[in-house]
Amino acid sequence: MDQARLRLFRPADEAGTYHDHVRHGFFSLLVANGEGGDKKQESYRLSLMPVVLSRLDYSRDTWLSQAEFIKPNRRVVNLARIGLLFADLDTYREPWAQGCKPWQLTATVLFFCHNEGVPPPSMLIFSGRGLQAKWLLEGALPRQALPRWNLCQRYLVDRLAWLGADPAVKDASRVLRLVNTVNSKSGEVCRVIHVENGLDGEPIRYNFEELAKALLPVARRDIETGRKACADRRQFKLLSGSRIGNLRTLNRRQLAWDRLEDLRLLAQLRGGVIQGERMLHLFWRLNFLLLSGATHSSKMYYEAAALARELDPRWNYRSKELMTLYTKAKTHEAGERMKFGGRKLPPLYTPKNDTLISLFSITDDEQRLLHTIISRDIAAERHRKRDEVRRRAAGAVDRATYLEAIQEASRAKQLQAQILRAQGLRLRGIATQIGISVRTVSGYLKAV
Repeated sequence: MDQARLRLFRPADEAGTYHDHVRHGFFSLLVANGEGGDKKQESYRLSLMPVVLSRLDYSRDTWLSQAEFIKPNRRVVNLARIGLLFADLDTYREPWAQGCKPWQLTATVLFFCHNEGVPPPSMLIFSGRGLQAKWLLEGALPRQALPRWNLCQRYLVDRLAWLGADPAVKDASRVLRLVNTVNSKSGEVCRVIHVENGLDGEPIRYNFEELAKALLPVARRDIETGRKACADRRQFKLLSGSRIGNLRTLNRRQLAWDRLEDLRLLAQLRGGVIQGERMLHLFWRLNFLLLSGATHSSKMYYEAAALARELDPRWNYRSKELMTLYTKAKTHEAGERMKFGGRKLPPLYTPKNDTLISLFSITDDEQRLLHTIISRDIAAERHRKRDEVRRRAAGAVDRATYLEAIQEASRAKQLQAQILRAQGLRLRGIATQIGISVRTVSGYLKAV
């Protein structure tokens, strides 16, 4: 893309490559308030994005959320969807990049990605000191896919470490510097400096499944295999190589995220959470959020505040009651594990479904509407229904139809035996001709 077209990338143009102002949801802006270093955050409806971005003071440091949210708050628990992967490259910290011009940084990034087998970023943005690399997706991923998005994001940032990828900038709630705004630390304007063209001349977009295959040491089909293996732990022993660890990591994080979603759904089914159970819900929701890897302990209290407001906007919860959870989260992130029953477990809580069902008094009818917090009986019930659907799809008939067909076949054989007997055949001859036992033939004839 030529320099003239790059200059046409206004804030709304760049933001429009991964935000859609016709969708329902919110985006957030973080704006510096003068020289004091204070920042003010505001959230707006997506429908207002073109107007809001056009009225900004571009001389101020301004950052834009990369994801969209269901509420006017950019906490990860409020995530609605996200349409890209990204990395914040602090190239100015790297010895090799000292004195390099933006175009030289671009060439280095593209060369490095080519050598490492990383798909080229859809866009590179000069932030005033470093670069933002963004990989646009063909479609925005829903909140349910967050654990898999997180895994891709982590691997991407790790693989770009040599380029100065900031390891702290990889969560879905992150904000990045907005195009056309001035970076007060350098006086430079944040701007698009490279666009990787697709077939239609627009920035290239990646299919998330294909991008995940390129980034992760675990292919999508292996992830599906791992999920099936969770249902039968004996199958896990059949999976060889280092991929097992990655599969288990993804499955555990996905399970934790799904449990968080189940607890939120449970509150909706009950029309809210009564006063005496609010801390119980907050504690376990936060525990599963941390286990899912969707947030860091440094953001724990921000996420806790968002979850508390969801439970009751007027509730002033006591943050001291979450200190134990914060300590466990720090230990978990340090990679420490606890030994229990011969197994190594994370410091955060990993209860069984039966424990959660008892703790929250979840009824069978409520379990039938949940995703993962279900008893073995409900799980077996779901398995029977799925099996029935599969058999029907394969052409199998239901049990009543099957039994009726069996009875009809038996009546036909009985009539055939009677006809052959009337023709003078002995029992053994009838049995041979019909293909049944002599005892069955005798039974058929006695029943007349």
